[in-house]
Amino acid sequence: MILEQIHPDILEMAKESDNILSDIYKRIDEIALTNSNRILSAFIENRVSYSDFADINGYGNYDEGRDKLEKIFATVLGCEDALVRPQIMSGTNALYLTLSALLKHGDTMISLSGAPYDSLQEMIGLSGNSTQSLKANGVKYEQIELVNDDFDNEKIVERLKQNNVKLVEIQRSRGYSHRQSLSISKIERIISKIREVNKDVIIMVDNCYGELVEDKEPGHVGADVVVGSLMKNLGGGIAPTGGYIAGNQELIHMVAERLTAPGIGKDLGANFNLNNTFFKGLFMAPNAVKNALKTAVFSAYMLEKLGYSNVSPRYDEPRTDIIQTLELKTRDNLVNFTQGIQQTSPIDSFVQVLPAPMPGYPFDEVMAAGSFTQGSTIELSADAPVIEPYTLYIQGGLTFEYGKLSILLALSNMKGKLD
Repeated sequence: MILEQIHPDILEMAKESDNILSDIYKRIDEIALTNSNRILSAFIENRVSYSDFADINGYGNYDEGRDKLEKIFATVLGCEDALVRPQIMSGTNALYLTLSALLKHGDTMISLSGAPYDSLQEMIGLSGNSTQSLKANGVKYEQIELVNDDFDNEKIVERLKQNNVKLVEIQRSRGYSHRQSLSISKIERIISKIREVNKDVIIMVDNCYGELVEDKEPGHVGADVVVGSLMKNLGGGIAPTGGYIAGNQELIHMVAERLTAPGIGKDLGANFNLNNTFFKGLFMAPNAVKNALKTAVFSAYMLEKLGYSNVSPRYDEPRTDIIQTLELKTRDNLVNFTQGIQQTSPIDSFVQVLPAPMPGYPFDEVMAAGSFTQGSTIELSADAPVIEPYTLYIQGGLTFEYGKLSILLALSNMKGKLD
């Protein structure tokens, strides 16, 4: 039994945490209730019925369930329209699909949150030599660094006064950087400032890992396009594939034509009998995100109590995504802890994870991902680029109980190895 394998000191520390963290857990529950209300209301308003789960094959003509699903996603994300498809296979795929649809030769895009996530580097053309990168196809790229984990308002405003920028991109989550994730309030403030000087530039937000963590989404505060993966929060741990793009109706039409073909847009695309799991995943998403957040808060608390000061966010800091980081300082520490997470996974617990190359990433990666769906990071997982300062990124946890057991046993297994 797992509980019998947990070190007594760690188990006692975990018991003490219940009272200390109770107010934080209560706030997470309140946000989950708000988001559940929005989602359930959208289901009722759109009259979802059992017939909407019908298997549509071939071209996928006249899929009422697919159309309702996309209306619900748009409502939940505060947008006019949405594209939610199994043909979108990852967050990176969703981002590339969106950027390649909205940017043409000679257009300029600016990242307002510094360097983008590792898997976007080659997509943009910052690394590698792909003939399909944005830069290889004539798109100009610039970036403006964050200052103290917030937008550099002065630089952004001055740059956008020039009126020669087609799109600005904001990465809400920290990705593999050491900055804090960006809150909805910070995103709202910078959108307001952008609109004061430029009403036409497309404002796009990479929403991966951030959905339903707060009681608003970027679409509610003025973002034109919001992009993410169903392998993360909005899939609820149930969707087996897929991604979404939501936003302004005209822009979503452009992205849909990039996915299918001009003149076809959103009208085609078989659902491969996935409507049921997409609806159910979204319905369960607030609960999955709630449990992932509680697992992250618990992890941070336990690691801080064990003396690891470079934990981010700290257990009592506000959160705007589900990612928790731990700086482990050495390669051995990184690998050992990640192996501890894998050993407490429900799937492939017997696998010994080791650093290895991963498609789309510039460094060797170490990843614990004993998930029911391959790559589903809303399920408890831990991964990291194997480079200094050897920072581990932990996310997910479909239930708090399973998440807690996994963290407790991983810490027990690692006790005496980490220093």
